[in-house]
Amino acid sequence: MPKIPVFAGMTEGVSAEARLPQGDAMVKPKLSLKARGIQLLAQREHSRSELRAKLLRHARADVLLAQQLAAAALAPVSAVAPDAARDHDLDPDPEATVEALLDWLEAHHYLDETRFVESRLHARSGRYGNVRIRQELAQHGVVLSDNDAAALKSSELARARDVWSRKFGDVPTDPAGRAKQMRFLAGRGFSPDVIRRVVRGGDDE
Repeated sequence: MPKIPVFAGMTEGVSAEARLPQGDAMVKPKLSLKARGIQLLAQREHSRSELRAKLLRHARADVLLAQQLAAAALAPVSAVAPDAARDHDLDPDPEATVEALLDWLEAHHYLDETRFVESRLHARSGRYGNVRIRQELAQHGVVLSDNDAAALKSSELARARDVWSRKFGDVPTDPAGRAKQMRFLAGRGFSPDVIRRVVRGGDDE
């Protein structure tokens, strides 16, 4: 694995807060921003926007900590956390710090939105329709590739029938039952035409 560079606001292994003295003991070490990002990506795939939001919370907390220490005059920041003082002097902007880290994670293939889309499709396509899946991806700022979009479209009817059969299994015999089944499938994000075909019954493709 390549050596991970140190970005502004981050130290090599632990955060600035981890090195603050607490009485005669040291605070339990905390993950640095870069280590936290890699840990999150090791747990599951993330979109860039999702990872940005998570890391920004921690980056802003680090900046606030350094500012509070200086304002309270508990000790000069340079004495308590020299790396934090140096980094915040150079780049006090947590957004820029996080963007630099995200760029590096993408360049070294830790962060990959193609893998994120694949993992999301694997987890969602068996339970949800194309409308729901597209909406979720849009919330992450990503879109389906042409191939993925075509595959979802061609499989949606079969997926909807599978979801419908596990929930109901029988074609409705009255308008109330038909409306109930259609609402359920719409809530799962299936396309209107697919919903009509499933609830109508039959094997038409």
